[in-house]
Amino acid sequence: MSETFINKVAESGIITLNLEDYYPKNEVAVFDMKDYLFMELILKEKDFREKLKALDVSVYQDKIVALTCSADAVIPMWAYMLVASALQPVAREIVFGTEKETTEKILLQNIGNITTEEFADQRVVVKGCGELPITESAYIEITKRLRPVAKSIMYGEPCSTVPVFKKPIVR
Repeated sequence: MSETFINKVAESGIITLNLEDYYPKNEVAVFDMKDYLFMELILKEKDFREKLKALDVSVYQDKIVALTCSADAVIPMWAYMLVASALQPVAREIVFGTEKETTEKILLQNIGNITTEEFADQRVVVKGCGELPITESAYIEITKRLRPVAKSIMYGEPCSTVPVFKKPIVR
């Protein structure tokens, strides 16, 4: 007598959603305003404009640019606008913030662009552990996106999940 093993997880119809799939694909390059300031503290408009004109923008080609200032300096808003204007033709995206903040913003943006139709009335497991650092904000965002449409939302792996939400049965 041969026993047939049935993979109940595979047959359950559960959709696994891995947030790593929505992680920014392009490299993040940091543009630190500090490097363009006099003594890393003071913005001198003429010098700043000259340094921007001499900037090799090719190093930002097709990259996500994290535009930040790591110095405790007062930077006028127009200076950020000048940098954005210089980088916009070559950069894939320009975001104000550190590299980590920029990565999170793009991840959240990508999650926000998910079309939820494929998850309508489905049982969804949002994958837990992985290789990339997925923030709490990303898990909150995907929950907000899925809750209105999913039959249920779970966290973890299909073989071991933590229930997060289950749509009430309407009778």
